[in-house]
Amino acid sequence: MSGDYVATDVWDLLSEHRLDPFLKAAGGDRDAALELYAWSSRTAAVSFEVVGHLEVLLRNALDRELRTYFDESSIGIPWFLMPVPDGADLSEAVDAVRARLRPMKRESRHQIVAGLSFGFWSGLLGRKYEQLWRDCLRRAFPNSSGQRKQLAVAVEGVRKFRNRLAHHDSLLNVDVPFEIRRVIEVASFIDSSAAKWLQEVSTAMDQYARRPIAVADTAVVAAKDAWPLYQHCNVYVCQPGRFFRPVERIAFYVDSHIQSDIPRIQHRRDNVEWSAASADRLRESVDVTDRKIARAIVESRSLGWIGGSYQVFLLTHAGDPVHRQLVRPLPHRGIGRGSAFTQRQRYVSLHALEVSTSTADL
Repeated sequence: MSGDYVATDVWDLLSEHRLDPFLKAAGGDRDAALELYAWSSRTAAVSFEVVGHLEVLLRNALDRELRTYFDESSIGIPWFLMPVPDGADLSEAVDAVRARLRPMKRESRHQIVAGLSFGFWSGLLGRKYEQLWRDCLRRAFPNSSGQRKQLAVAVEGVRKFRNRLAHHDSLLNVDVPFEIRRVIEVASFIDSSAAKWLQEVSTAMDQYARRPIAVADTAVVAAKDAWPLYQHCNVYVCQPGRFFRPVERIAFYVDSHIQSDIPRIQHRRDNVEWSAASADRLRESVDVTDRKIARAIVESRSLGWIGGSYQVFLLTHAGDPVHRQLVRPLPHRGIGRGSAFTQRQRYVSLHALEVSTSTADL
């Protein structure tokens, strides 16, 4: 009876449109899709917890420096009620919070600060407050590089992740390990002890590791020669006609480690003539993909790759929104001849790579 209920009433209540990504990931199995949906929701909940802790740390750190800079204790007026250069948007946000608190008779300084949104605090790190950053806000992040833009980008990234969590969006294609690492990083800029505490109390990665369905979407390739080439020009090149299952990503196995970069495949082309003439021809193409392959041919030949025909994969690089990076390379403990993790290619899930500590976990 419960299975019938899950398959009909719950599915209809959650809506076909909302569950469609989970259904695709579950290969059309509705019960499995609901398990995956529940996993995404639980992962979002525990991720929101650690983001919430950071939000408190962030606003308290910024509030502290602003309180000191505007000499609030001597003047007797909260800094957010004083004129802030270029701070019209700040005043509007403060007025909105005060208007909301006033009918409840909770218009205290503490409640106003607590009521200001994450976007309010991240906005203080924007370009228009460069002078305020130099005068006082930088002191809220004693362990950072001191560059406002670095903090602004990191905090804005956390804000976007927070909004995704708050709106109950799917986490199927979100790099949750990266997002949690960024939260911890921002906390470390404020205080190293606070960052360590966040790592200890957060259960986000434990929950993330419990994903019920993980598709083998990554080919791990033996890459003694291919890894340096990828580092140089973001491609994977191998012999023509080599068979690969349908995958989204390439991972490189070299020096008994799966390297930390897990790029996404942007384009795959077989039987590419690897010659200077071919590069010249492709360079003149109006197709941007052709021109990227031309660059790969030229740069690979400068590294000693000889002519012939190859199969080429154009790949993402660090900084691309769909690129993934592990915390560190995954070691392989095998020893002796024939004990390598792969001498050609093996298939694993990106999720498994993200939650493993060595190839033994795969």
